[in-house]
Amino acid sequence: MHSNSKETNVYWGEVVTPFFQNRKFYLAATEKGLCRVLWPSESLDDLQAWVNKMIPDANLEEGQHKVAEYVQQIKDYLHGKRKTFSLPLDMRGTAFRIKVWNALQQIPHGETRSYADIADAIGNSKALRAVGTANGANPIPIVVPCHRVIGKNKTLTGFGGGLENKKRLLNLEGYDDYIDKGHLRYQF
Repeated sequence: MHSNSKETNVYWGEVVTPFFQNRKFYLAATEKGLCRVLWPSESLDDLQAWVNKMIPDANLEEGQHKVAEYVQQIKDYLHGKRKTFSLPLDMRGTAFRIKVWNALQQIPHGETRSYADIADAIGNSKALRAVGTANGANPIPIVVPCHRVIGKNKTLTGFGGGLENKKRLLNLEGYDDYIDKGHLRYQF
């Protein structure tokens, strides 16, 4: 059995931190960089399904030693010791989504932007819903700070990691100028 394409290895490791009540969560990286951060509510099966979809030729294998720096920087952030990340990223998504995720990384620690702000930042002011969808599909939450996007009316809106985690991440950064409610329909 041989393949024409070079195999990719995706290494996973686990993170345990008091921020999430010591519930473990997983992250994964390729040789290029961090590609996925899961929430404590997600499992290794969820990671495998994501890898199968986004990096179909990849082998997923335990590699705590390979992801040690990623784990440490995320722990430092969640302990309030780090405000920015200096990690290589291997973002997997459409060109549009990657543009949105790059814009998210420009939002400073402790600040927020609206979906409209992100749409303007990527030069597509009419793409509010697409920005919301891309934000929700962010495979590298926390490091790519999708939690820093709130509704134009200052409501928290939805969040893949749950609104409670969104509030906690914003509060960790010293930001609390939001209206504590989410919407089934986004207020962009």
